Amino acid sequence: MSKKVEIKWLSEPEAHDYQAALSYLSLIYDEQTATTHADQLKRIPISKFKAKDIFRASDLSLLGVSNAHVEKDQQKIKLGEQLSPLLLIRDSVNGKTVVADGYHRLCAVYSYDEDAVIPCKIA
Repeated sequence: MSKKVEIKWLSEPEAHDYQAALSYLSLIYDEQTATTHADQLKRIPISKFKAKDIFRASDLSLLGVSNAHVEKDQQKIKLGEQLSPLLLIRDSVNGKTVVADGYHRLCAVYSYDEDAVIPCKIA
């Protein structure tokens, strides 16, 4: 998509984003570690990173534009709706950043502008 579109963001993640992050983190960490990370995310201020750098640090692949969740977030961008900031965890043991919540939003934003600056909370 070649046309530049302004991507709008909420000032803080939505409450359900923290629950989604905890659910995901519980799959890759023990319950105590997952809960600790999720609690930390609630208290940490917003940081900002470029979409391409988050992808590089996370070692995730870009979901195709045919993914229903990515399409939904692309539609929000087109309509000028605000997206929720991403929730990230620094996994120093594995040397990568875990996208605890916001993978589909990240893919949608990247499809518009890989240099887009994305607000995140990172613990």
